Amino acid sequence: MTVHDIGPARFEELVGDALDSVPEGLLAMLDNVVVLVEEEPPADDPHLLGLYEGVPLTERGHDYAAAIPDTVTLFRGPILRMCATADDVVREVRVTVVHELAHHFGIDDDRLTDLGWA
Repeated sequence: MTVHDIGPARFEELVGDALDSVPEGLLAMLDNVVVLVEEEPPADDPHLLGLYEGVPLTERGHDYAAAIPDTVTLFRGPILRMCATADDVVREVRVTVVHELAHHFGIDDDRLTDLGWA
């Protein structure tokens, strides 16, 4: 399989596989978050691979209730364009999923860089 063979359905399967690889203890701690796949990122950031939007767990107070879900969005186009092989896509999807979920847990980009997940 080449990068060009990874259509939208297969890409979503890779995202699901990446989520399945996250330890159950961490998955159980996810709160009010959904994972989405979009074809392309916003026009003002065409190289964006993933995006977390929401209120990180570390910033939620006692008044956090009935909020719309946080979102983790992976952008298929830029990920496919940056990868040379299907194996690269699998790795990059996993890294991007972990990176964006880390933001849900309140881990910033600097710390993710230190941990090797940027």
